[in-house]
Amino acid sequence: MARIIGTETEYGIATPTDPTLSPIITSTHAVVAFSQGQGARWDFSSEHPLRDSRGFDLKRHQTIPVVDPNALGIANVVLENGGRFYVDHAHPEYSAPETTTPWQAMIYDLAGDVIMNTAVKRVAAFSARNHSILEHHQPCPPLKIYKNNIDNKGASYGSHENYLYSRDTEFDHLAQGLIPFLVARQVLTGAGRVGLGMFGEEPGFQISQRADYIEQEISLETTLNRGIINTRDEPHADAKRFGRLHIIIGDANMSHTSTLLKLGTTSLVMDAIEAGANFNDLTLKTPVAELKHVSRDLSLTHKLTLVDGRQLTALELLREYHNRVEADETVHPLWAETIEKLHTGGPHACADTLDWCAKWALISSYTNRGIGITDAKLKLIDLQYADIDPSKSLYHALVRNSAMQTLVTTDMIEHAAWHPPTDTRAYLRGELIKRVSHLIDSASWEVMSIFGQRIFMPEVTTHTKQHTETSLSILPNITEFLADMRAKGLME
Repeated sequence: MARIIGTETEYGIATPTDPTLSPIITSTHAVVAFSQGQGARWDFSSEHPLRDSRGFDLKRHQTIPVVDPNALGIANVVLENGGRFYVDHAHPEYSAPETTTPWQAMIYDLAGDVIMNTAVKRVAAFSARNHSILEHHQPCPPLKIYKNNIDNKGASYGSHENYLYSRDTEFDHLAQGLIPFLVARQVLTGAGRVGLGMFGEEPGFQISQRADYIEQEISLETTLNRGIINTRDEPHADAKRFGRLHIIIGDANMSHTSTLLKLGTTSLVMDAIEAGANFNDLTLKTPVAELKHVSRDLSLTHKLTLVDGRQLTALELLREYHNRVEADETVHPLWAETIEKLHTGGPHACADTLDWCAKWALISSYTNRGIGITDAKLKLIDLQYADIDPSKSLYHALVRNSAMQTLVTTDMIEHAAWHPPTDTRAYLRGELIKRVSHLIDSASWEVMSIFGQRIFMPEVTTHTKQHTETSLSILPNITEFLADMRAKGLME
């Protein structure tokens, strides 16, 4: 069975002309302006964020509320591509639709940038007319949205990955096999960061934006006491058959190659573990400490200590994993090629493919001319790299100047922002939003409530284009559509 993959990205948001404006308000402006009153209400009834993969529920009183529940910030819209755009922890967040390959998942992750940039433009259009999309609020100042993970004020926000796995696989076995891999993976997938420490208080450049915020090996939390492995058990599918691995350690990526390697290598390692591979001999002695050591080692020569006393660099550790997983046609050769380029040529050899390497090349072009690493200009470069506006982004400038390779076209990414995948239930969700959003009462990953009736979708690979295209052609006649869906056994 194809592994279901999806991503969730919390974007950084700012209003440079009014820095004091609450990000909860500005994020709400973004979501509501994007939807312009269209779309469907999100149904939270099937969400259980405190359910732990280790077999228990964390009690509400054991968590620390991050956002005042009475504060503005509950805007939420289901997207035409089957994903979700909403306000979470004072950030605009994009949840990509369910996909069946790392390649698809990469494209739909990148589509989130298109969604965000569209929101920025729509907010600006309202403000240009001196109009606020939010009642009882002033027009929103110009927005800046960034695909990054830090604010350099001590806060970090997430770029999460989700992978469905079989309940026949023991979670502890999965976690044990993945921890060393995830510690080393950052040399392929890091976004790069100017500054060391949670507040960026120490001078320097490091590979990962998230490394300084990971405090445990395993944890249910996503905003405090973060773990290398997150234990949230919320599969949004048949919970007796599937679990969902929720990875919060990764950086938000602009690079196509970094994004594909992040999703693809992780999926291959999970495939190997579920097929019976044992990576116990690669267990690290102090994985949380090693995570930070690897992030700060731009020479890629730091030796990680294993519990058996052996020492391997991050590249050597990744090569061990690479040699033990089953090869595919796309990710496996790219993985090997990237490891070899980093090994023989260092970060500058991958300045046209990996985010942290590209960013370090930009920073180095300044430090080589005598500008100190603490110069405020360099943190601005760090930030501008991740601007989602192609006309302002340093990443996109590199692409335009053929200094950064891409794997898919801009048109393919744009298409994914407005069209759902055809081979998962996201197809029906997205098509219903596109065609009859005004008739949808609420929506979630597993259920669509439409015209007072509910369509249950516990199987991720049903309700696809193949299953529902002829039924959808009946719309806008909703009565006949529902009757046809029922006749095909696609709803009760």
